Amino acid sequence: MIVKEHAGAVTFDVLVQPRASRAKVGPIHDGRLKVAVTAPPVDGEANAAVIETLAKALGVAKSAVEVIAGTTSRRKTVRVSGVAASAVEALAA
Repeated sequence: MIVKEHAGAVTFDVLVQPRASRAKVGPIHDGRLKVAVTAPPVDGEANAAVIETLAKALGVAKSAVEVIAGTTSRRKTVRVSGVAASAVEALAA
């Protein structure tokens, strides 16, 4: 998994699994951090669930997490402000 740090934020790629039985972060799948969410992929519900799940896992506010690419895809790029790359890498373990 590649985590890029710049200007007080990190960006990384995620693979979203919508309609999972429970929300979960990890493991790495195909070079991306897997994020399972219970929400369906309709009307941005899965994106909101991804933001909420990652914010909770990283201990930051939901406003610090942003989907910057792939809003309509299972493969997304996410930017998180106020965390170090090591915190994101720890989620994958």
